[in-house]
Amino acid sequence: MHQGLVIETQRRHTVVQLNTGERIRCLSKGRTLQFACGDTVSLTRSNDRDGVIESVGERTSLFYRADAFKEKLVASNVTQIACIIAPLPVYSDELLNRWLICAEASHVKVIIGLNKIDLVEAAATANALARYRDMGYDVVLFSAKFNDAPMRERLMGERSVLIGQSGMGKSKLLNALVGEEAQRTNEISMALGSGKHTTTFTRLFTIGSDATWVIDSPGMQVFGLAHFSRQEIERAFPEFRDALGQCRFRDCKHLHEPNCALRAAVADGKASQERLSLLRKFCNEGEAVPHYQRH
Repeated sequence: MHQGLVIETQRRHTVVQLNTGERIRCLSKGRTLQFACGDTVSLTRSNDRDGVIESVGERTSLFYRADAFKEKLVASNVTQIACIIAPLPVYSDELLNRWLICAEASHVKVIIGLNKIDLVEAAATANALARYRDMGYDVVLFSAKFNDAPMRERLMGERSVLIGQSGMGKSKLLNALVGEEAQRTNEISMALGSGKHTTTFTRLFTIGSDATWVIDSPGMQVFGLAHFSRQEIERAFPEFRDALGQCRFRDCKHLHEPNCALRAAVADGKASQERLSLLRKFCNEGEAVPHYQRH
């Protein structure tokens, strides 16, 4: 039995890096096993290039999305979620909020990286992000093209997954961070039959040492939160935490009920109506999924 780290996940196979540094293509022993970049696994070898994953080690964290019908693992054993946005193309603020809530509910640190700050439109975007800084989030301004140092500083010593919509500059940032290693991984993937790298699957890179990971995920246009309960989602909004449990009714949905503490927080200027609307929307998604389907 061999031990290794999942460094690439595709639909039909997984690439595992053995403790020796060798990389092989693997299938899973059973259909019930799901893998994410960052998983530690035990496997048996079929030949020099192929193997079969027998089991997955215990995870310290699991970052994934889910709706009422399916779930998609993104990364495991990470310490940080790096949400990458840019002034152009226009990013989805709701999608950014979904990543923040998922990170909070998963008890994983999260940062917001504003790329392309060399663009004239960046000033307005930075101003719009001020509300997240006020909530306590680290908003990092950088340029993957001209100066990646601010983001590089936040990534060093962490096991991070980069998440963002297409066109935000994740690939350019990754090339700036691990250019030679990215090229090497592309060549190995071609040799293993993975095809050309088009960021259609998830990959893990190390920077400097095994202490720093950067996991590159495909551009995301949807991100369901159906795997979280109402209570988990409510607690994932930091500006509402002090108000939780203070509503008149224990089962308050924060809609039109009298003496709702969350609506009072909005009225007092401690939180925004926009964020309260998102809280309601995300909670409804979670309640649409039977509890037994959640991890």
